[in-house]
Amino acid sequence: MKARTHDLAALTALGIVVISQPVNTISLGTMLVALLANQIGGIAPDIDQPTAPLWRNLPIGGVVGRIVDKMLGGHRFVTHSLLGLGLFGVGLWWMLALLQPIVPHIDWHLVWWAFMIGMASHLVMDTFTKEGVPWLLPIPIKFGFPPIKSLRITTGKAGEFVIFCLILLLDMWYCASHYNAILSFIHEQIV
Repeated sequence: MKARTHDLAALTALGIVVISQPVNTISLGTMLVALLANQIGGIAPDIDQPTAPLWRNLPIGGVVGRIVDKMLGGHRFVTHSLLGLGLFGVGLWWMLALLQPIVPHIDWHLVWWAFMIGMASHLVMDTFTKEGVPWLLPIPIKFGFPPIKSLRITTGKAGEFVIFCLILLLDMWYCASHYNAILSFIHEQIV
């Protein structure tokens, strides 16, 4: 899937979790850092792709991207599995533990969850593509949904656009059906 679809899916997943499991109070700083972490998590599995936007925007990104690609076993390998999800989660947990004393007013636990929700949404979304995802790595089987490969979507084609539009519709419906909860959450943050 394209980055914009992963961005929207990550934000949608985070929104659903926040509305269904509301946090009592959250600082503006935590909210902003959590949103950023969620968006980074939503594209983090593609760090194994040398043509990813991350590498294109760095001066020597192409070279670094090819090195990282080889180290991680290629695109849709370790970073697109439960093993990769766990490794990212542990690595981020340690990194955020180092930031805790430096920036104590941020709830790093919530930031960690926002990142993990974004990353998990990436894996789920890629499960709908023709390539599938090796969820159970080191078992080298790629899983996809639906199980019939010809019914899955191709990245960047009309099927992905349909999925993107369906996620937008889900967002609109979810916001409308949870309007009072969203308003209450926003009001609690302002007051």
